[in-house]
Amino acid sequence: MTEQTFTAGAAPGALPVVGHALQMMRHPVNFMTSLSAHGNLVEIKIGPTTAYVPTHPDLLRYVLTNDRIFDKGGVFYDRARDIAGNGLVTCPFADHRRQRRLMQSAFTRNQLKSYAAAMHAEIEDTASRWHDGMVVDAFQEMYGMALRTVGRTLYSTPVSPELTAKVERSFDVVLNGLFRQMFLPASIRRLPLPSQRRYRSNLDFLHQTTQQLIDDYRGDDIERDDLLAALLASRDEDGGRLGDKEIHDQVITVMAAGTETVAGTLTWVFYLLSQHPDIEAALYEEIDTVLDGRAPEWDDLPNLSLADRIISEALRLHPPAWLFTRLTATETELAGRKLPAGTTIVFSPAAVAQYEEAFDNPTKFDPDRWLPDRIAPASRHAYVPFGTGARKCIGDLYARTEATLGLATILGRWRVTCEPGMDIRPVPLATVYHPRRLRLKLNARAPRPVASAVPVPTGGDLT
Repeated sequence: MTEQTFTAGAAPGALPVVGHALQMMRHPVNFMTSLSAHGNLVEIKIGPTTAYVPTHPDLLRYVLTNDRIFDKGGVFYDRARDIAGNGLVTCPFADHRRQRRLMQSAFTRNQLKSYAAAMHAEIEDTASRWHDGMVVDAFQEMYGMALRTVGRTLYSTPVSPELTAKVERSFDVVLNGLFRQMFLPASIRRLPLPSQRRYRSNLDFLHQTTQQLIDDYRGDDIERDDLLAALLASRDEDGGRLGDKEIHDQVITVMAAGTETVAGTLTWVFYLLSQHPDIEAALYEEIDTVLDGRAPEWDDLPNLSLADRIISEALRLHPPAWLFTRLTATETELAGRKLPAGTTIVFSPAAVAQYEEAFDNPTKFDPDRWLPDRIAPASRHAYVPFGTGARKCIGDLYARTEATLGLATILGRWRVTCEPGMDIRPVPLATVYHPRRLRLKLNARAPRPVASAVPVPTGGDLT
């Protein structure tokens, strides 16, 4: 990378004491997207903390592929460790390589194929509970489905509905409170305020419940082929294994990350399809042609190519996680700026995906931009919903598999329409980027006889 090709600047509008925190809280993605007008590396203030935002895709790629220098850390990961401890997503560079090797066996294609059956079983259970004409909250319904699905892939057998409901409510409180915790000074976080007590009690419940499930699982003399079994059996080349605390942290990590990614992605997919009926019709056509009324399976995924491209495009326009941080481990230089050790780097996958040199008409919903002959290197550099480099999300294919199976199962059985009164502004301070209000009406459908495939439209403007 040639540093001199990048420009550095500072964001205007910082307020005393809070800096740009209010702008980030009120309009997070718009604020992060606006920073590219001030340079390729932009200085911002988050309360008393000075942070730097790489807005150019190549500069961000340099940061993400040099994890020895730009380590996991900063205000986001400081608070995320409350939930995930020292799990794979939150652990520092010193622990990552070992954890990644031990986790990898749980995310091979063969393992994912076995998880796909559990995924579909839970998705089918959810879709079977719906009735004709039912109206549901899109994100809450997808969130519950995704949480139950990841639980089923972890533990093989379904957890009781009562416990599942309690875990779902606690995850909702904790994950929605994560960014509030990030912006609160430590002195406020320590106060016995009602919101802080609620956050802490739900966090404690999640940790206690997770440990109880792991202990019960280990106490059962049953041979299983699920994700937790793979984690418990994993060994590295020296015979080392994940410790008890590491198993706990990895289970929490998988549940949190797997649930939010799928729920957010499917919610945005339903909205985007509602705005582009030609693409929606083509997707129904693909599902009917490939599945002919039966349930989708792992081997169907390569043939659901439009569904896959729609999910890719939804992840580009509306990546579930809107903000991440890194912390410089040593003094370094970036875009001509000397950054001391301990400097916070902030980036947004949603903002960098709007870079015009990487994507033609970047605000346009165009699933066909992901056809093999249209993908350019610049597009790949600006597409980081799962990160890139050694710290790229280990569960990216897991999430895409679940999202595709979910989309094909739901639209194979139901015609989904968005109810009036939607509000697609992102929920303020939510961990996952999702609309404030999106309600879906579900009408039963039967697959249409398909004479031939139809051409796939290229889409229209996002707005």
